[in-house]
Amino acid sequence: MSHDHSHGHHHSHGDHDHDHHDDVEPALQSLIWKQIDFESIRTLNESESDQGAKIVEKTWTQRLNPEPLLESDADEQLLMFVPFTGVLKLHSVLIRSSEDSSAPKTLKLFLNRDDLDFSTASDLQPTQTLELSQTSEIQDLPVKRTSFGNTYSLTLFFEDNFGDDVTRIYWVGFKGEFMNLNREPVEVLYEKAANPKDHTLIQGVGDMSSQGTRHGM
Repeated sequence: MSHDHSHGHHHSHGDHDHDHHDDVEPALQSLIWKQIDFESIRTLNESESDQGAKIVEKTWTQRLNPEPLLESDADEQLLMFVPFTGVLKLHSVLIRSSEDSSAPKTLKLFLNRDDLDFSTASDLQPTQTLELSQTSEIQDLPVKRTSFGNTYSLTLFFEDNFGDDVTRIYWVGFKGEFMNLNREPVEVLYEKAANPKDHTLIQGVGDMSSQGTRHGM
């Protein structure tokens, strides 16, 4: 399908005041944030440049903020590529959208693929498909851990929504754990990601150029 980036959209969805942080707070230690390569996030069909990166870059305390938000452009589909600064075991994807029809409905996840566009994402079998809810609450969507045990990038294909012409997403987060470097196979994977140093990966910003790509496709 054609994804023409020529549409302007209004941003009037700031009516989200639910804060059930106690439901997710105990698992905060598994929240992946500093280990995301924010500079290399790419989003196709976003109505404004870098919207996708900006909603991922929101911290946990900013997750309920109405802006910035990601809004699709030519139609309801969005395709987001998120690389990490090392290899992790992905546990779940966190999404905050809305209660209206702009909320994404079907999310297809592709593991370690940096070459997808809308055509290939539509044709290929995803690593996992998640069905989302029409809610402004934080959705914690578990993945099959056996399928995402060696995750160094994730492509999120928001295929449709609940009937709106555009899709709006306010926050995307990830939970998981980074694999330590004590075993040889993990060491090799880290070297492929150009990260043989920084075993703790606490900073998560030391290798922004390793992916070789920035926001534009």
